[in-house]
Amino acid sequence: MRKPLTVAARADVQPFAVMDILQRVADLRAAGRDIISLCAGEPSGGAPSAVSSRAAEIHASGMPLTYTPTLGILDLRQAIAGHYKRWYGIDVPARNVAVTTGSSGAFMLLFLAAFNPGDKVALARPGYPAYKNILKALGIDVIELDAGSGSHFQPTPELLEAAVREHGPLAGLVLASPANPTGTMVSRAELTGLSNWCGENGVRLVSDEIYHGITYSAQGDPDPKGVCAWEMDRSGVVISSFSKYWGMTGWRLGWALVPDDLVQAVDALAGNVALCPPAPAQMAAVEAFSEQSYAEADAFVAEFSRMRDYILDKVADLGWTDAAPADGAFYFYANLGPALANFADSGRYCAALLESEGVALVPGADFDGVGGFATVRLSFAAGYDAVCQALARIERFQAANVGAR
Repeated sequence: MRKPLTVAARADVQPFAVMDILQRVADLRAAGRDIISLCAGEPSGGAPSAVSSRAAEIHASGMPLTYTPTLGILDLRQAIAGHYKRWYGIDVPARNVAVTTGSSGAFMLLFLAAFNPGDKVALARPGYPAYKNILKALGIDVIELDAGSGSHFQPTPELLEAAVREHGPLAGLVLASPANPTGTMVSRAELTGLSNWCGENGVRLVSDEIYHGITYSAQGDPDPKGVCAWEMDRSGVVISSFSKYWGMTGWRLGWALVPDDLVQAVDALAGNVALCPPAPAQMAAVEAFSEQSYAEADAFVAEFSRMRDYILDKVADLGWTDAAPADGAFYFYANLGPALANFADSGRYCAALLESEGVALVPGADFDGVGGFATVRLSFAAGYDAVCQALARIERFQAANVGAR
C-alpha cells in the first residue's frame, strides 16, 4: 500500500475571495451578461505610452532577452533612485534598490531576509490579506492590530504597546499608506511616531508605499505624493511597484529599498528564488520615469480623484456607514449598514448583487476576518462611467432587496 502524501501545513492560508468573484465575473461575461467589476485593484488605463513603445521596440529588435543581474539592471535601479530624489528629496544609492517580480516578490524576499520563524510581526486589520498569508506561510506569527475608524484604520504606537503587553516583543511592523482596502494614509507626524517607536523597540518597519502618487491631498500639502519611511530612518524597508501609479499590473515589476544590513541576504535569496525580474519589463520600465510618463500617470490620478468625489457624494444615498475616507489609492471601504439587513453577511450581499445587477464588489472578510463580514470594498479603478453605472445599479438593488434609499 502506498503511503499517503501530505500538503505542507504552511500552505494552509486563506485564498482571496476576490479571485472566486473574478472567476464568476468571467463566467457571467462568457454567458453574455453585462458585468461591471469593481473588484480588482487594477487601473484601467494601462502602462504609460512611452513604456509600451519601448517594450515594442525591444521585442521587435530581436535582441536576446537573457538573465539580468539578480537585483535588476543598473539603468532601472538608478532611475528608481532618481525617482526618490524627485518625489521626496532624498538620496538613495542604487545599490540599495532591489528590483523584484512585482511588489509581491519584494515582500517574500524581505520577509525571508528580515524575520525568523516564530518572530512576531504586527499589521493593521483591516489590511491587505497577502501580508498575513505570506508571513504565516513562512512560519512567522502575525499579530493583528484592531485598527478601526478610531485610529484612522492605521497602526498607532498605542496599539503597538498594547500588542507587546499581550503577545510579547515584536520583530516587525508592516505599514501600508495609502492602505488597501481603506485608502487611509499616515501623516508625516504619524509616520515619524511609528518610525521612532520601531527604532526604540528594535522593530523592523516594512513600509508598503505601492499607492504613493495616487493621493488626494489638499492644495499646498507639503507631501502630495505621500511620505517615504526612508525620510525618517533607513533601517526599515520600503516596498513599491510599477503596478498602481503607472498602471503596469501585468508587467510584474516592483522594487524595494533595502537597508545595508539586508542587501547581501536579499541578493542571495533573489538569485535562488527567481534569478532575476523579467528582463524586457525592466528595460521598458526605465521609460516610466520620463516626463511624459509622469504626466500621463498624473492625469489618471486626476480621473481617480473625480471618481472618488462622485462616490463620496453618493454615500448618503447608499446608506453605507463607517466609511474610510479614502485619502489615497482607488478604493472605497465601508460598512453596509442597513443595506445588510436581509443578508447573512457581506459575502451573501455581494453574491446577490452580482447575480441580480451584474455588479461585482469584494466582501470585507478578505481584509478583516473579525469585522469584515459587514463591510465591502469598491475599487474605482475601472473608470468613471463604469463607477457611475455601478452605483446606480447598487441603489436599484438595495431599493428592491433591502429597502435602502
